Amino acid sequence: MAGRRANGEGTIYRRQDGRYEAAIYLQTLSGRRKRVRVYGATRAEAYERIIEVQAKTQRGLAVPDEAWKMGDYLHHWLEDVVRKNKRPGTYAQCEMICRLYLIPGLGRQSLARLTVHAVQGFLSESIESGHSVPKVQIMRKVLSSALSHAVRQETVSRNVARLVVLPTHRPNEVEPWTPNESKRFLKVARPEALYSAFLLLLLCGLRRGEVLGLRWCDVDFTDDVLHVRQQLQRVKGSLHIGPVKTKAGERRLPLLRFVRQALVEHRERQMQIRKAVGTEWQGASDTEALVFCTQSGRPLEPSTLVRTFQRLCQQHDIRRIRLHDLRHSLATLLQDLGVPARSAQLILGHARVSTTLEHYTHDRLTQRRASLEKVERVLVKTPPRSGREATYARPRGRSRQFSRQGHLIDVYLTSLISGAGRGTLTPGLVLGNFSATSPLDRLTSISTAVEASKRRWLVGSAAVSSSRQPHPAKPGCSCGCHVEGAAA
Repeated sequence: MAGRRANGEGTIYRRQDGRYEAAIYLQTLSGRRKRVRVYGATRAEAYERIIEVQAKTQRGLAVPDEAWKMGDYLHHWLEDVVRKNKRPGTYAQCEMICRLYLIPGLGRQSLARLTVHAVQGFLSESIESGHSVPKVQIMRKVLSSALSHAVRQETVSRNVARLVVLPTHRPNEVEPWTPNESKRFLKVARPEALYSAFLLLLLCGLRRGEVLGLRWCDVDFTDDVLHVRQQLQRVKGSLHIGPVKTKAGERRLPLLRFVRQALVEHRERQMQIRKAVGTEWQGASDTEALVFCTQSGRPLEPSTLVRTFQRLCQQHDIRRIRLHDLRHSLATLLQDLGVPARSAQLILGHARVSTTLEHYTHDRLTQRRASLEKVERVLVKTPPRSGREATYARPRGRSRQFSRQGHLIDVYLTSLISGAGRGTLTPGLVLGNFSATSPLDRLTSISTAVEASKRRWLVGSAAVSSSRQPHPAKPGCSCGCHVEGAAA
């Protein structure tokens, strides 16, 4: 019958409110068939929209089983993706960002219809309301991670958060400790109970959580090796021990002799405290016992380590930096000592060497001064003469001929003494055969021959120099100067 649509083309009809509705059955992500509805002010507009939906399906973008709102989708992403696949600290941060900022600001938006304009407006308003640029950048990062998962699940076709433009943030430049400041801090921290913890931070480059999560079974006193395998963090009000930050963070470090002695002393003190406490000891077994813990054996609060560090800096008038900046100090010192960047990366436990070079190593003013002074010596000051130029340099006040002859004298005398012959006569013919004489007689003969040769050269050079000097014309002079003077 004319005018009827073919099977699978969908249907278009006019609603009671005057709009046109187009509906068609399409396959969803789970494989089920779902009736998809679109609307338009005119029949042509509804038809165009249903054709667009069909085209997306043909390109491989299946219809979602549920029309997600951003709030519902973020809850689903947190529980089914982040919690199951990320570290507890990462989940805690993402959950906080979604709960405080993303869901209140974008929760009512449709996931499939989320636009760059909507996300750009939300983030710009967040900056205008007083939130810092780094915080807003974290908001976009979390939102972008959630939308990337939606793209992989073919729920949306693009990640609009990546197209948003935010102001550039320039973080404050880290000024790590100089070697003198580090040595001074270690000296004043020597009486502290956490002295060995500061050694691990400053000499081995461990993170705060890695130091507090270190177990005695991770310290191999037999082979002098330190194993970094886990870390301690405070997550949602409770201390949590879990794996290190990245796979590269799980590393082995040599146990330095100085650090080893400090750890041995720390273990002895801990054993004495454990015996004094007795049954009230709440720590783990010997294999899982933490190196740094409270008086009762429980894990140590990360804030306790930070407060002790800041207290020592304030009491002894040491320039205050962040505890994490001790890793920057070590990285910069390794750079100053010429340690390869790859070795520094492995020591610090970074996944990429670019992180070590761009964020943890810092150029000191003394290094810049030394580098520019090298440029100054090349471009401004007179460079030193080479050996050949110094040999042929003409002494001041002497003629060029005399200087050249003096050079030949030096060469001849040197070859004469060393035994390398020059000319037709060998040193043996000039000096004679000294095989049957004593060393003292041989030395005396050499000196006599050298002086005689030197006098001959000097007399000859003086004669050549005097013959080149002009003098007044005299009658009867054999040199013919009167002829030249008459001609002049």
